[in-house]
Amino acid sequence: MPSTLPGVPDIDEQLATSIVERLGTIEDRLRGSVATSDDIARWTARHLMDAGGKRVRPMLVLLAASLGDADADGVLDAAVLVELTHLASLYHDDVMDSAPTRRGTDSAHALWGNNVAILTGDFLFARASALSARIGVEAVRLHSVTFERLCLGQLHETVGPQPEDDPFAHYISVLSDKTASLLALAGQLGATLSGASEEVSEIMRRYGEKVGVAFQLADDVLDLGSDAKTSGKTPGIDLREGVPTMPTLLVRRRAASEGDAASLAIVERLDGDLESDEALAELVTMLRADSALEETRELAQRTADEAVEILEELPAGTVREALTTFTRTLVERRR
Repeated sequence: MPSTLPGVPDIDEQLATSIVERLGTIEDRLRGSVATSDDIARWTARHLMDAGGKRVRPMLVLLAASLGDADADGVLDAAVLVELTHLASLYHDDVMDSAPTRRGTDSAHALWGNNVAILTGDFLFARASALSARIGVEAVRLHSVTFERLCLGQLHETVGPQPEDDPFAHYISVLSDKTASLLALAGQLGATLSGASEEVSEIMRRYGEKVGVAFQLADDVLDLGSDAKTSGKTPGIDLREGVPTMPTLLVRRRAASEGDAASLAIVERLDGDLESDEALAELVTMLRADSALEETRELAQRTADEAVEILEELPAGTVREALTTFTRTLVERRR
């Protein structure tokens, strides 16, 4: 019988029901965690939260916690902590990328300006830090390390690779810091707080690192392959800001090594003026027809396979099966 777990079909019904119930509690706690008497922050802090989201990171905390005592103290706080941190990073990312929309609605900086968006992200980071302190010293340490990686990932993406750097290795390192670090935190905290062994917690950390990269590579495909109505984001918005993605890196490498007309034409567009919506749409169409999109999809799948191999180090059972299904769903999603 199919489960009712959002976005993750066909997992153990009892486990799914338990997680769905906890996700409802987490949703309430998320809203409570940003409650404030400040009239401005009350609205800005809930803007992206109220826009919805897949809640991937809280779900991973709960799945990891199911490897031990899922009802243990701190598990629900950890799930709220990782989602608050993720939401905070989105406020900052949208400013850096000049993104006009997020989750099907206007981005915070488009509504209130860059300064308000950045300060709102800082406010959410502060509330997340308070939660980590409530969980315990080890949670504070792990959260601070993750926060540092999020900042460094954004910094390295902004500055770009140095002349001596391999652009592909640089890009994967950015994905690891900006996306995978938080999924690694989710897996590790969930397992640790549930009382699972150190070995299991380390497996979940490694798994989070790997599945996070696969998740973001799949997002590179969605960024080009989906439309704004389903994804909530303008297709190819990273192209306009000159932010590298795996498909564009692949096209640039092919253009440099083979010099074929199609690749060179795309590179010319990438380096040209993309301010108009028409120019951006034309480039997106060209990339959708290019083999780089399928190559990126295949790389995301191979990386997901590596994540599943890490999961095979866990004891066999419904939780491992659910985590495997969770992995496939993240990479094969269409929005």
